Amino acid sequence: MLIFNHSSFLTFTLTGIPGLESQHLWLSLPFSSMFLAILVGNGAILFLVATEPTLHSPMYLFLALLLVADLISALALLPKLLCPFWFNDRDITAKACFIQMFFIHGAPVVRSALLVAMAFDRCMAVCEPLRYNTILSHSLVGRLGLVALAKGVILILPMPLLLQRLTFCHVVIPHTYCDHMAVVTMACGHAIPNRIYGLFVILLVVGLDLLLIGFSYGLILQAVVRLNSQEATCKALNTCSAHLFVILVTYVPALFSSLTHRIGHNIPSHAYVLLANLHLLLPSVLNPIIYGIKMKEIRHRVAKCLCRGPA
Repeated sequence: MLIFNHSSFLTFTLTGIPGLESQHLWLSLPFSSMFLAILVGNGAILFLVATEPTLHSPMYLFLALLLVADLISALALLPKLLCPFWFNDRDITAKACFIQMFFIHGAPVVRSALLVAMAFDRCMAVCEPLRYNTILSHSLVGRLGLVALAKGVILILPMPLLLQRLTFCHVVIPHTYCDHMAVVTMACGHAIPNRIYGLFVILLVVGLDLLLIGFSYGLILQAVVRLNSQEATCKALNTCSAHLFVILVTYVPALFSSLTHRIGHNIPSHAYVLLANLHLLLPSVLNPIIYGIKMKEIRHRVAKCLCRGPA
């Protein structure tokens, strides 16, 4: 067995989607379409939030931060993913692999933390509407954004750092990107600390963040039950609907992909790789669509820009 010492000269090879190599050119079409949709959709809403003073409320500032995290995730994943499909370029240096790993795994952690902050924002909007603007100041939004960023960096940075101490017996990664667990399986031995830390991050991020989101929505439901007016109840629930859809789009595919990787031993490798890519891309594709449809202010601004265009 060949043993590859970890150094700046070590190069990994990404296979793309195992078992579907002959279909890579066709598979590039949906992936490139999603890339274009992410750039246009997220970029358009970010432009609206940046240029429209009426969209500088805490809810839209959190949305802007969420879309930035989505863009970073897509930019870390898709350009390298499309290289084997279009140019048959499968090689990636160890340094570039670990950098890609940091951004691909760090962006979802930041996204999850922002969803917690957005749940707090909706909780204050429903439970304390008169004090909402006082509590959710721009400075607090900025601090919560920095906390989300710090959480992503602190939790994910140890992953590539721990990998640097390993020796690798294989360099061909059966994946489209440098997934942490896929790279860990390339190492000689069991790399138990890496596996334990990866599981710890998943349980901490998903478990703690979902607990905090659930607590916020418990307070929201408690406040909604006390409302006497049906119209007020519908209005309160409608303010949370976009956020709830985004939570489902973010956590359901991620949990399904994680469970498939750990207990779905009979699932073909290409199905797992496709699921892993979709759970990263779906939130970035759907978040601007969800908020574009559900948020009246964004719909009006988009319509205004479209009507102004031909003139």
